[in-house]
Amino acid sequence: MSRRLHFLLTAFALTLPALALPAQAQTNPPLIPLPREFRPAAALPLASGVRIDCQQPCDPEDAFAVADLKSTLAARGIALTEALSAPHIFTTRSNTQMGKQIYQESSPGPMPAAMHAEGYSIVPDKDGIALTADTAAGVFYALQTARQLVTGDGPAAMLHMATIRDWPAMPIRGLHDDLSRGPVDTLEFQKKIIRTIAAYKANLYSPYFESTQQYASNPLAGIPGASMSAADAAALVAYAAQYHVTIVPEQEAFGHLRHMLFWEKYQSMAETPHGAVLAPGQPGSIQLIDGMFKDLAAMYPGPYLHIGGDETSDLGVGRTRADVDARGLATVYLDFLQQIVTSLQPLHRKILFWGDVAQDAPDQLKALPQSFKNQTIAVAWGYSPNPRGFEKQIRPFTDAGIPVWVAPSINNYRQIWPNQQQALDDIQEFTRDGQQFGAAGQLNTLWDDDGESLANMNWYGILFAAAAGWQQGTSSIPIFQQSYAQVFHGDATGLLNQAQNELTAAMSLLHDNKIGTNSEGTDGLFWLDPWSRDGQNVAAKIRPFLSPLRLHAEHAIELIQQARLANPSLRESDAIDAMDFGARRIDFLGLKFQACDEMAAGYARAQSTALAPAGKKVRPGVYSLLSDISGVNGRLQDLTYGYSQMRDMYEKQWLSSYRPANLRPILEHFDYTINIWQSRIDKMRGVRQQWGDSHTLPSASDIGIPPSPTPVVILQ
Repeated sequence: MSRRLHFLLTAFALTLPALALPAQAQTNPPLIPLPREFRPAAALPLASGVRIDCQQPCDPEDAFAVADLKSTLAARGIALTEALSAPHIFTTRSNTQMGKQIYQESSPGPMPAAMHAEGYSIVPDKDGIALTADTAAGVFYALQTARQLVTGDGPAAMLHMATIRDWPAMPIRGLHDDLSRGPVDTLEFQKKIIRTIAAYKANLYSPYFESTQQYASNPLAGIPGASMSAADAAALVAYAAQYHVTIVPEQEAFGHLRHMLFWEKYQSMAETPHGAVLAPGQPGSIQLIDGMFKDLAAMYPGPYLHIGGDETSDLGVGRTRADVDARGLATVYLDFLQQIVTSLQPLHRKILFWGDVAQDAPDQLKALPQSFKNQTIAVAWGYSPNPRGFEKQIRPFTDAGIPVWVAPSINNYRQIWPNQQQALDDIQEFTRDGQQFGAAGQLNTLWDDDGESLANMNWYGILFAAAAGWQQGTSSIPIFQQSYAQVFHGDATGLLNQAQNELTAAMSLLHDNKIGTNSEGTDGLFWLDPWSRDGQNVAAKIRPFLSPLRLHAEHAIELIQQARLANPSLRESDAIDAMDFGARRIDFLGLKFQACDEMAAGYARAQSTALAPAGKKVRPGVYSLLSDISGVNGRLQDLTYGYSQMRDMYEKQWLSSYRPANLRPILEHFDYTINIWQSRIDKMRGVRQQWGDSHTLPSASDIGIPPSPTPVVILQ
């Protein structure tokens, strides 16, 4: 130990015990997750740079964590230096003499057992901060907190010193990533996900496969260009290990298998012809599952495998009808689940399965053999807030002696922007109840149900779930909302937090008024033709909310631009681009319904004006009214251009994170929709021509325009 470092560890100014934060308390600077104990000290300017050291000999994993922090700060324009006079961030393991001193400065007394695996301590001195932990994961998380203690960029950066003692409430904190409903992440974007969730102390990433992992045992499964290869898997596992993230592959092994079961080879195994559910008891089913999971075990050497098993809605309606009628749905389901688990026993992994079907058979869960309970973990899921809590989803498994994780959702599926208030409430409540009722883990989920969700829109819910899984008890939504942009984007103005709040308010306006809450979601609203029969029904519901909806979205756009002007070096620019696009998409959705109402009213006014007595001057005239609907800067042109602009922005968003596969159908949807509005432009051209030739107009219904939603007023 150098004399310099010895001096650092004997010159700490704080001698009082660390202050334990209440669960709802804010920190300065804001931190995600909130530490368990936090006491602020002074801040040091980093105009001359920062020195980041690891006590030698430095463990290779700790050396990686130090190098990662150096890279992160260098990317923010903060100078790195070896000068002993510079402010420093120093790390060592807690089994060293220096580590023991650091821990005692953070909290006199023995280290609690819960802190050993991933916990850490940070203490200040007059020249910086010193960090210690028992494990490589703890050192990594300590350095991630240190990263957040550095605010600002370049010469304006500051190191905020503090006394911190911290460890997670839940051992497992993960993200489940849907790769099977259209979008398939690029390998580089998956690496970004891993880096990002690790920075906020999540430690598990679970890619979801229906037919998007390539298998040596099942060459029909992986679609070329839209699936992960064995080489991708190996690269991902190696990359994640550096960040203390475990990869848990989920391959559906019971339901959600339509893209596999449409192959004729597998028809004898399907519950219904080319359906989505494997039929229990059919020859070859277990062999098919066994082969894929042996391949997965070889590619992903972590302690867990996930077999899915959710939403087996076809079970009992086809090949197994007689068996289900005789023995009951739960019995048939659990018997097959046991067969799958037994077949995978030689892999020596914990087997995860979704809990939605089994939770309704608590007595049968209790009767399952102990060998099944020892090998499995139930993943209870619920994707909407529940004022009554989530005990019903959790307790059937804990009461039966089956370990359980909880799985909330970021509510991004079928939405033009994630429904964030629903997501935050769901994550908060489900994670809180999971901790209360004995869940060992949280597996936050994102889904791409209709294939349109965009990955860079998801970070808000991802970060809040990471925080909620680490923090004890009920995580504060307001504190997260006040901290997000400062921590994630480096936005000291808070403008991006306000923009997020505006987007949340816009989506809540639709959800709370039950608009876009059907199976199509707000994606369906975006595509819906307001002049169709369904569109007219929706228009009647959404009409009172269109102006506030658009004002929320437009304010978000303004706030985003103001934040960027205030700080051109904001971090995570792709996510800011996604915010801007989400706001513009919401605004365009509102404009579309408004414009269609205005065009219907304009055509009704043109028809009334056309009936005015000859020689009577009426303004605006018929031709002006028709040109306002379609002409130079006409409203139909606005919608055509709007969809075209949305198309280009959407394509850019997709390609920033996903493989090109499966983008084409969405672009075709844009093109199809543009053609609808373009055909109406052509039709209105004919209407204008008819008026010029004969001073007559076709009926509104003949050209597809509905009745005006408002009374027509003719100005004379």
